[in-house]
Amino acid sequence: MTREVRQYLLVTGNYWAFTLTDGALRMLVVLHFHALGYRPLEIALLFLFYEFFGIVTNLVGGWLGAHLGLNRTMHIGLGLQIVALAMLLVPAAALTVPWVMAAQALSGIAKDLNKMSAKSAVKLLVPAGAEGALYRWVAALTGSKNALKGAGFFLGGALLELAGFRGAVAAMAAALALVWIGSMLTLHADLGKAKNKPKFRDIFSRSRAVNVLAAARVFLFGARDVWFVVALPVYLASAFGWDHARVGGFLALWIIGYGVVQALAPRITRTRADGRDAFGWAAALALAPALIALALGANIAPQASLLGGLLLFGALFAVNSALHSYLIVSYAREDGVSLDVGFYYMANALGRLVGTVLSGWVFQVSGLMACLWISAAFVAAAALISVALPRHCPEALRGVG
Repeated sequence: MTREVRQYLLVTGNYWAFTLTDGALRMLVVLHFHALGYRPLEIALLFLFYEFFGIVTNLVGGWLGAHLGLNRTMHIGLGLQIVALAMLLVPAAALTVPWVMAAQALSGIAKDLNKMSAKSAVKLLVPAGAEGALYRWVAALTGSKNALKGAGFFLGGALLELAGFRGAVAAMAAALALVWIGSMLTLHADLGKAKNKPKFRDIFSRSRAVNVLAAARVFLFGARDVWFVVALPVYLASAFGWDHARVGGFLALWIIGYGVVQALAPRITRTRADGRDAFGWAAALALAPALIALALGANIAPQASLLGGLLLFGALFAVNSALHSYLIVSYAREDGVSLDVGFYYMANALGRLVGTVLSGWVFQVSGLMACLWISAAFVAAAALISVALPRHCPEALRGVG
């Protein structure tokens, strides 16, 4: 086994462990506070700082990664997630909304440091010009991460039933601490350090391709989270009477399937994908939430329509997400790759922030169908923006920035 492959496996394992706790924590918070009687908008606001600080973290984190090395930013992310989990172990009376929001802020910083580090590291471990291999490695990392996030959703719902909120959080904090120690002992020390130290103003990308892709990403992930983060789990619990374990289990299976499709994306699309693919797959995705909304509006087998439509949306969204994840890594400059990747995932966090807030507010005011129509409009916007992406193999853009 080559050194590059060993490092890739370490980065992936680190990312897996973090993602498992991140997915479980999200489901724990949504279900626990819904059971306490919180309204959908109030639950969404618990994630406000999680998403807001993700925006800040991706901008600053890319710069830190270029200066400190990706291993250090990854380990900082793991450490902060352990602190965030520990903050939720206070007595129930102290578990106030501001306290949970502060813990979620740390978790958001941790998540985006970890993601930026893992995605950036892959580019450095794949030989220059090997676009097919790069697409496969990125798809495998992203797909497996989302499959584990789905397992985390199931784990969160199940642990809430079995061990209660504090017991579940304590178990995850202890397990992640072991991963953190092991990673610090084994991950290469200088991974991702830029040869030419970038200035702080370099956190904003000067690459047109990166900027266009980032704009499309805002709408793509806003389209998912506007109905998936709060509206969907609360709707499943309230409209269909599902318990915590069933809601967590179904969403877990959905995200696991979504991750599997992401990992297979290079076999579904062209292996040397470009802007044409990003436009075409986004245009197809825009139909899915619109069809679900039409079916619910006509009262056509609501449960079957929603669940079947969700599966269609998940498969199409997985291909879109995998394409985007590959294109940003390919478009990113070689030296200081974390800067372009961090800027791009700042846009990802912005889309999630907008989607999360809208998910709680729109669902509370107008219901799930309104969330679905907004989702369709957001995906259509992502498709239109993608028209401006380069219509040729992205390897020609290497070094642009």
